[in-house]
Amino acid sequence: MEVRRLVISGLVQGVGFRYGMAAEARLLGVTGWVRNRRDGSVEAMIAGDARQIEAMLEWSQIGPGGAVVENVMCETATGQFADFELRPTA
Repeated sequence: MEVRRLVISGLVQGVGFRYGMAAEARLLGVTGWVRNRRDGSVEAMIAGDARQIEAMLEWSQIGPGGAVVENVMCETATGQFADFELRPTA
């Protein structure tokens, strides 16, 4: 099991990014969470095997229609999650 913390910047709020990410994560069987940040970025914790993580990273670089992703910061993290949830803005 691998865990990654992502911070996605660009035009990523108000375009359904969190809902799209949650749908993709559930489709792939990834656990974790996603939330908007006050600075306009989106933060996520994703957990899964190497293939699942790679697929989520690829999705995060594009996002849903309407999103304009400028940068995806990815770092190794820790945590255990039962499912994938939407969290309130931090």
